[in-house]
Parts: sequence; C-alpha cells; structure tokens
Amino acid sequence: MPKYNYDPSAEDRPRADGRLVLGIGDIRGKVGAEREIAYGVDLGELGLESAHVAVVGEVALDLVLGVITEGMGLDGTADASWAGECRRCLNEVKGKTTAEVHEIFEARPTEGETYPLGVETVDIEPAVRDAILLALPLTPLCRDDCPGPDPERFPTTVESDEPVERKPDPRWAALDGLNFDE
Repeated sequence: MPKYNYDPSAEDRPRADGRLVLGIGDIRGKVGAEREIAYGVDLGELGLESAHVAVVGEVALDLVLGVITEGMGLDGTADASWAGECRRCLNEVKGKTTAEVHEIFEARPTEGETYPLGVETVDIEPAVRDAILLALPLTPLCRDDCPGPDPERFPTTVESDEPVERKPDPRWAALDGLNFDE
C-alpha cells in the first residue's frame, strides 16, 4: 500500500476555527493509499456537563486516514488528559484516557453511522470529538475507596429544634389498602 506522509505544517493543519480539515485531493480514489496523522491539537471546550468532566490541554492524535472502496476510513487513537469532580466527595480528580477511533467517511453519509466526505477535504474533528467524549469517564472517582462527602464540610441534615414530620407520598396511597397477611 502506498503511504503518503502527512505534513501537519502544511495548509491542512487545524485552522484558526479549530477544525481538523484535511486535504485529500492527492489520495482520493486511490484505494489502499494512507495518510498518517500524528500531532497534538487543541479541541477547545470538550466535556460532559452531566459528569462534570472536561478535556484539559492538547489531544495527541495518532491516526491513519486510508482510502477504501466506499470512501475513507479513519483508524487510530486520540490521547487526552481530563479533569473533573469525584462523584462521591466532589473533590477535583484528574486522569488520562485513550479513545479508539474507527470511523468511515462517505460522500453520502448514513446519519449516526458514518461521517461526510468532501470532494477535496475531509473534516475529521467531529469523529475525533465523538470518540473522546465516549471515552471520558461518566462517574469519575478520586480513588476506589472514596468514602464520599465529609459531613463536617458538607452537612446533609437541616439543623432545627423542631421535629421533621414526614407525610406519605399521595402517589403511593393506592398501596395502603394492600394486605399481605391473608
């Protein structure tokens, strides 16, 4: 298979808008041709709000863009450092993740399955971002035996001299009539 060395200093290098748009005019249609992509890129704000986890710094790409019969395939890894909150104690936690990238680019992409392929360029950023987001931890822990919040710092009870009266939830009222002793 012929290999085409990819020069990240060329015009394909990520543009000022942050997109990873690569020129493919020289390899398009040459089944088996490959282009290696190995450099770091800043993808800007990238994280999961629900888990309070975000990518920190550059993402190291080690990818191969190859020409296949139906379009192009992108394979390799994207390494990223992340920071977030421990799900139990809410302290800061940091880590590294490696996202496996195995995606197909087609002229007529199938929604949710493949990515669009241009005539002279291919934008690989959406595929890389999706892979990294899927590799981030949904419930990070600072350590496996994290005991949770410190009751001294984060009290979980309401301080009051009056006793708290708990009323039954009216949605469960239908179950009050059940008798299992019969």
